[in-house]
Parts: sequence; structure tokens; C-alpha cells
Amino acid sequence: MSAETRRPLTRRIQQRAFKVVNVPMRVVLQLPFATPLTNRLMLAYLTGRKTGKTYRQPLSYVRDGEALLTPGGGNWKLNLKPGRPERLKLRGRDVLARPEIVREPDDVERLLAVMEAGNPMASRFVAIPKGPDGRLDRARLEAALRYGFRIVRWHIVDSPPSVAVTGPGSAPQR
Repeated sequence: MSAETRRPLTRRIQQRAFKVVNVPMRVVLQLPFATPLTNRLMLAYLTGRKTGKTYRQPLSYVRDGEALLTPGGGNWKLNLKPGRPERLKLRGRDVLARPEIVREPDDVERLLAVMEAGNPMASRFVAIPKGPDGRLDRARLEAALRYGFRIVRWHIVDSPPSVAVTGPGSAPQR
């Protein structure tokens, strides 16, 4: 990677820190019940685009009406296919959601404001400074988008059916 296309040092350090922190987060987020962490974090089960392997990716989220908004700064978003539902563990429940990748600067800026209003900590992880007018620094926002930053808007479509067995030898109920 050339110096122009490398991520800033702070972002590379943050990426390495998340690799360590995500290990215990995966355990907590896959529990079958809500915890205080699940108010702002969910677990996405993603299929690798090259390997076909399933990955569990902890993601922060903010509700925006019926949709969920997630900052998409990592490479995990490259495994998303528009329109293909992905399994999420949301507050202890399995749900399916279709990802919509938002990359237009004006839309990203508007959705980042929604995310910051819903979770003030979101601005610490996105780290695009604001100008004196309170809007995001346009040059820094466009640089972040060039480096691959996106917003993922998740549209919940359905919950996977659960299988319950009523007794020995009985057929599963759907």
C-alpha cells in the first residue's frame, strides 16, 4: 500500500485493539438473552467472500426508525452483498436483516448525526472533526470515504424460525 492509501496510524492502532477486544465481546453478544452491552452492540454472522467461512463480527448500532445504523469502517463490510439477508444477534435474538451500504457524503453526514444523537460515543470511533458551523469537515469526510468508510443501514426482514421439540420422539414444531 502506498503512503497515500494507508490508513492513519490512529486507525491502524484502533483496528488492532478491536481485534483483541472483539474476542470476549463475541462470547457476550451471542448469549440468548439481552445484556447491558446489547443495547448498543450486536453480533453479525457474515460469510467470507473468498473463504465461505462464517465470521462473527461485533458491531455498534443505533436505531433509526425500523432500521439499524452501523459505522462500516472495517473490512467486514466487504462481505456484504446488497439485498442478501444476514443473520444478526440483536439483544439476544436472532434476526435477519438486509444491508444497505451508504456511501454518498451528504447521506453519510446526515446518518452520522443520527448515530451521534442516539449514541454520543459514536463520534469517538468515527473521528471526523466538525467545523465551526457544526457540520463535518467535508475534506476529512471525503478522505474517510476514499479509505472505505461507509454507513451500513440494516433493514430487519424477519426472524429465523426457531425449532421446538415437545417431547421424546415427537416431530419438531415450527
